[in-house]
Amino acid sequence: MTDTIAILTGASRGIGAGLARGLIRPGTRLITLARRADPQLAALAQAQGVELEQIQVDLSDLQAAEQTAERVCAALPRDAKRYLLINNAGTVEPVAAVGALTDGAAINTAFTLNVSAVILLTARFIDAVQGLQADRRVLNISSGAGRNPNAGWGVYCATKAALDMYTRVLKQEQGGNGVRTVALAPGIVDTGMQETIRASDPADFPALAKFQEFHATGKLASPADVAPRILAYLDRDDFGTTEIDDIRNYQ
Repeated sequence: MTDTIAILTGASRGIGAGLARGLIRPGTRLITLARRADPQLAALAQAQGVELEQIQVDLSDLQAAEQTAERVCAALPRDAKRYLLINNAGTVEPVAAVGALTDGAAINTAFTLNVSAVILLTARFIDAVQGLQADRRVLNISSGAGRNPNAGWGVYCATKAALDMYTRVLKQEQGGNGVRTVALAPGIVDTGMQETIRASDPADFPALAKFQEFHATGKLASPADVAPRILAYLDRDDFGTTEIDDIRNYQ
């Protein structure tokens, strides 16, 4: 019997890639949802004898997200001891002052990936694990940007604030005996998202110099360091007690 079944989105790079590697462990069946497959992850899983399913999907496509969520969760076995859903996929774009946020397609893409896909996948996951005598956890990778405004990040801040509030509603609905959930800010991590941020126009993102300094002075955490800390947090006995949290509270 499989001990843990884990579903992870945004697994092909950054924090997601680090989380995927950390989840390659005996007794775990890992299902990843990402735009690209990861041959190195597949080789690692094979070497460790871990069952891995990599699903290539663009979760910013609402129809694709809905169909994939339904298919993946409908196929989950019902005899595992633990079920994990890690909603990690996200985008910081579009970066622009609020008066320049006129690209409706880009705004819609951000909300679909950062919020709507999470809601769809979580709904299917909860339905699939409803009533099981198993440990069931949902971890939403949020951001301090959802809790503190940043000029130029009107869309990103709004989506992460929405994710936090959605997580609070989920906790309220599930109560003490249902699925446990947390929206966790991972801190400032040196990922592809940070590269996008550093490439921003300073007119669109006034804090650009600060983020460039973080990179230049080595103040960005690496995904390889942060991912194990997130997984350790996910394994905590008190997971879900505080539904809005920050990994930097656990040094």
